Amino acid sequence: MDALEVITVAPEDWRATLAGVRERGGTLASLFAAAGGDGAPELRCLTVGTAGPALVRAAAAGGTIPTVVDLAPWLQWDEREARDLFGVVFDGHEPHRALVAHPDDLDAWTTPILGDDVHQVAVGPIHAGVIESGHFRFHSVGERILHIDVRLFHKHRALERAAEGLGADAALAVIQRSCAACAAANTVAFAQAVERAGGRRPDDATRRARTLLMELERLYNHVNDLGAICAGVGFAPGAMAFASFKERAQRIVRDLTGHRFMFGSVSVGGSRLSVPPETAAAARAALAALHRDVGPAWRALLFDASLRDRAVGAGVLTPDEARRLGTVGPAARASGIHRDAREHSPGLWYPGFRAALPADPAGDVAARMEARAVELEQTFPMLDELLGSPIAPGRSTVEGPGGAHGAAVVESARGETSCAVEMEGERVRRVHLRTSSFANWPSVARAATGAILPDFPLINKSFELCYACVDR
Repeated sequence: MDALEVITVAPEDWRATLAGVRERGGTLASLFAAAGGDGAPELRCLTVGTAGPALVRAAAAGGTIPTVVDLAPWLQWDEREARDLFGVVFDGHEPHRALVAHPDDLDAWTTPILGDDVHQVAVGPIHAGVIESGHFRFHSVGERILHIDVRLFHKHRALERAAEGLGADAALAVIQRSCAACAAANTVAFAQAVERAGGRRPDDATRRARTLLMELERLYNHVNDLGAICAGVGFAPGAMAFASFKERAQRIVRDLTGHRFMFGSVSVGGSRLSVPPETAAAARAALAALHRDVGPAWRALLFDASLRDRAVGAGVLTPDEARRLGTVGPAARASGIHRDAREHSPGLWYPGFRAALPADPAGDVAARMEARAVELEQTFPMLDELLGSPIAPGRSTVEGPGGAHGAAVVESARGETSCAVEMEGERVRRVHLRTSSFANWPSVARAATGAILPDFPLINKSFELCYACVDR
């Protein structure tokens, strides 16, 4: 495997270099800070172009570097996080509000909204249900939402820092605990990044095993999310039906991997997953039965007038807004953005894959529901095909010189997740995980703008993002 291209530029060339990537049709996938060789902070940007991923590096001279949020608005959170965690000041990023840090002064992290009858409604961070901490400050007139300031990171665990200095396997166990519901996607991204740093390429057995894990994760997340949307409008029959589907899916996962969230199923340097033929046959039968039940249940949702009345036209995210915010996954495809990392995943097993879009990508709650339903129609046969061949241990082999840096991009159930690593021999010097939830939280706030307050739980659940993925 070719080594990750690393481009080191002077601080004054940082902005122009990334602008050039954009002009050539590339994507700025993530931006983060790290300690350079001299201990001073430097900025790194993972880019993805036609030739694959590359890493652009620049020292932050005097702790300052030019902003790129006008070139790539979706990196606003990335710059805010880098400032809070590493003290880097992005020249031109104004106002530079706190993100991970939680100052008491509202003006330090909220947007001022002025006008007659404008008031604030504070929700969270402690919620009534069993849910992780998240604070939403609504600026509204009556029930109409004018703007939302989102404050997450209440339980930021510094897992990336905890992984530093560990061997790859020990670091993978730390990254795995970023989020249970995204454990397979996060650890596959990490494993691929480490392998790329070592110039290693996974064999077919490893590619198939990892793809099986990721599609199983997509299955149980998608049926869970459809049920959560039903719960968001108080539609109990749909909520209970899809909750039962999620339980059935996770029992299949447990039987195949030994763990309901597939902990311990991904490893660096290959795959240790082995599925006996009789276990695979039982899983295929259980998946076929689940597929037969999910189809009619989904069609029932389509014809429920009460649910459709709430879902159609609610929380619209236009294509232009989705592009500007860098929305990923089913939420992006629900807005008509054809973007799916599975179409370009040489480290996984997606031959000829082409992402499905909903028939009416209107960008509303209904479209985000349909985006998941059409993806399930791809996932079920994919799982059947993967389990139809032996799932046996595999390994990755050295095919190139490698280097200190590695990166990978995968498509989780919620969208594009990227991981960049810097290795120091066999140990991890720096790791950065940018999950699809981190990417999509600003889109939730934008989609809810203009809606009424009672619709926010529904709109939020139509994205169904992870708090834990940003509390990493």
